[in-house]
Amino acid sequence: MELAEMKFLVVDDSPTMRRIVANSLQTLGVNSIVEAEDGKDALTKLDAETFDFIITDWNMPNMNGLELTKFIRGDTGKYGEIPILMVTTRGLKQDVIEALQAKVNNYVIKPFTPPVLKEKIDAVLAGK
Repeated sequence: MELAEMKFLVVDDSPTMRRIVANSLQTLGVNSIVEAEDGKDALTKLDAETFDFIITDWNMPNMNGLELTKFIRGDTGKYGEIPILMVTTRGLKQDVIEALQAKVNNYVIKPFTPPVLKEKIDAVLAGK
């Protein structure tokens, strides 16, 4: 599936960061982007519509990105298989290991550039 055909859910409590991720995705040719302000908001949107890819921050109020990932991965039905890319300031090795154990598909440390984002998305889509 081409990026232009995919629908992305961008989850971050910072409106500025959501805009940066959305702008980066648009630069890469993505046309369909929905934003959520935290994990709880993301789950509401996941229940309402279908997504091909989730990009989530880790540190958020109400439900953080790790809790969101664990919830999604625990769902064997509707959305358990959606690829998840975590974009976060948390760069410690232990954080990366914890995120991977929760079954995020890949991990990007902020700040990032559109080419880095594309590389990580491509790697996830290629099943690496």
